Amino acid sequence: MNLSEIIKELTQERSKLDAAIQALEGVSGGASAPAKRRGRPPGSTNKPATKGPRKGRTMSAAARKRLAEGMRKRWAAAKKSGKKRL
Repeated sequence: MNLSEIIKELTQERSKLDAAIQALEGVSGGASAPAKRRGRPPGSTNKPATKGPRKGRTMSAAARKRLAEGMRKRWAAAKKSGKKRL
């Protein structure tokens, strides 16, 4: 193959590629069409509703006492059985 034949084949391949690119751009709306963004647009004035700081849940003294007693019983049973984990 000589140089002129190689150049001729490459230009033919380039024209095929250009045609394929143009066809794909026609289907997808072109490369210049921006992708649709999700969410609130930048510079939007409406802000999401903010809640105040979450209030902690309170537990009565009797409930704390029941939980502590239950944990003591579990730990005592675990110590007695010799298990490392509960």
